[in-house]
Amino acid sequence: MVLSVIIVNYRVRHFLEICLHSVQKALTGIGVSEIIVVDNNSGDGSVEALQPLFPGVLFVGNRENVGFAKANNQALALASGEYILFLNPDTILAEDFARVCLDFLRGGAEAAMGRPEGASQAGPVGRGIGALGVRMVDGSGRFLPESRRGFPSPWVAFTRLSGLSALFPRSRTFAGYYLGHLPADRAHPAPVLSGACLLVRRGILDEVGGFDERFFMYAEDIDLSYRIEKAGYVNYYFPGTTIVHFKGESTQKDIRYVRQFHKAMSQFRRKHFNRGLPALWNLVMEAGIWVRAGISGLGATSSPGVQPGSGDSRRETIAPVSRIRVVGDPAEASRIKNALRPPLVEDIHEATVVLFCQGQAFSFGECITALETGGFEQGGRRALFHAAGTHSAVGSSDRDGRGETLVLLK
Repeated sequence: MVLSVIIVNYRVRHFLEICLHSVQKALTGIGVSEIIVVDNNSGDGSVEALQPLFPGVLFVGNRENVGFAKANNQALALASGEYILFLNPDTILAEDFARVCLDFLRGGAEAAMGRPEGASQAGPVGRGIGALGVRMVDGSGRFLPESRRGFPSPWVAFTRLSGLSALFPRSRTFAGYYLGHLPADRAHPAPVLSGACLLVRRGILDEVGGFDERFFMYAEDIDLSYRIEKAGYVNYYFPGTTIVHFKGESTQKDIRYVRQFHKAMSQFRRKHFNRGLPALWNLVMEAGIWVRAGISGLGATSSPGVQPGSGDSRRETIAPVSRIRVVGDPAEASRIKNALRPPLVEDIHEATVVLFCQGQAFSFGECITALETGGFEQGGRRALFHAAGTHSAVGSSDRDGRGETLVLLK
């Protein structure tokens, strides 16, 4: 088997549905592959609703939320692919994703030999490409800097926690966390890759192990990336394909999120930095993490809020006065127009929402390109995505808050 795609789901039923449609398209033509979904006790009917729609997907339902790392490892134990793709459910892939990424991994080992500029110093040199991450944009088409990151050494962590990286986003000295000095439109070594979309050869995972289950959520991708590079491989950022990653769909940026995120950062520091560094430096780093947590907590909400897809899964989250312009596949657009209740407009300049319809004549890749070129990052207009044959559309214009789910009438 060539590729196993592993997705951990938590209360994002409609986002997962369009994700699975895009993954199935992306796997076409690469050989035998499989998709494994582990549901962490979502309680929103995700498994019950989607399992009949995707009979070729293996669904595993947990009776409790065991965390991101452990759920991924559950699926990894079941996977048979030569390559493993860890993927978030709030993503959309272009049709060329698997082909171009596998081509890069198979043909790029020679390019990864040595220690190119941008690679970390975590381990020995010369074992080829480790993991691969791709170019990610959010629901407004903005490039996500976490598509590639530098290893959080004490200095890199300090510049991130102190805000210096934000003040000097292109500086080689201060912008090491997001590798801001390296071009985002060219492939290059990236010591840390996002767990939202992480492609790695199974043999490497057998060597270094899967995710560390002590990390319930957050930092587990940093830890795995570090262990891969420590084993002598070079992780790579590859912009040869772009995916959409809707931010914040599985987590609400509330007080609990702030506490869990910074707890994970502290956990990572203790695991990898406690030894070999002066005690005072470790103390300063630990204090910096929790000072940053306190500052972040001031802007966080005090409660988890309502998640689209939980509770009443047919709730429309777009106001009835929204002016929607439906574009994309003509047949699917026609079907959707008949199902929509909000006012429809033909002039895109009058629209507050643009709904991209994937279908036979308009691919997921074309949807992503239209998102990037549509000026959505400037605000004032939102984008939604719809897959042929489904009865919902999803989107998110806020990196820190919940997205929107529009449930269409059958």
